[in-house]
Amino acid sequence: MKIEIWSDYVCPFCYIGKRRMEKALELFQHKEQAEIVFRSFELDPTAKKEYDLSIHEIIAQKYGISVEEAKRANNDVAKQAESVGLTFRFEEMKPTNTFDAHRLAKYADKKGKGREMHERLFYAYFTESKLISDHQVLVELAEEIGLDGDEVKQVLSSSQLEEEVRKDEQEASRLGVRGVPFFVINRKYAISGAQPTEVFLKSFQKIWDEENSSSPLKPLAADGGGLCNDQSCEM
Repeated sequence: MKIEIWSDYVCPFCYIGKRRMEKALELFQHKEQAEIVFRSFELDPTAKKEYDLSIHEIIAQKYGISVEEAKRANNDVAKQAESVGLTFRFEEMKPTNTFDAHRLAKYADKKGKGREMHERLFYAYFTESKLISDHQVLVELAEEIGLDGDEVKQVLSSSQLEEEVRKDEQEASRLGVRGVPFFVINRKYAISGAQPTEVFLKSFQKIWDEENSSSPLKPLAADGGGLCNDQSCEM
């Protein structure tokens, strides 16, 4: 069973959804036959590398709400994160452009360290408040999981793997992906949003039974719409 996940490292529900899916896989009786493939998706390809505004202020401006409303919404998200064992520190987060982080993840994939790199990038942004567009930060994160720092520097200072990231984004567009996290299983089924662990588990079990189906993408679960609503973030 192949599970492709489109996500972005500054998307809170992508990290929450990742953790919920992982918990479902732990309970899934055929987990050993599940292949996880992470795909690139930028919520805002035009994002700057550094901002003078806080994440609360950026969200307030983007969605036309007050800073206090943004803080309350982020606090709610932090509680959801806590429920799956994650710590989100919104007060210290450093909003940024994630293109180079996605390139680094592609490099890690090629070196057999993809899953470790994806987790490390999420944790660096949401829990450690690191600037994940900074090349030195990315090199340090890569070295922590056993990648060669000099090679990573060469990748980041060049245009390497840019095409691979763009291909993922183009594929997302072709599939009609507008918000993340977005899960495509066996290229037949789609799960949108950070669904509860139980939904993922039931979906996996159903898919296993219908594995030979030749139908197009079938929505097994969907979020409630909106931008960074209860379960997902949209462009």
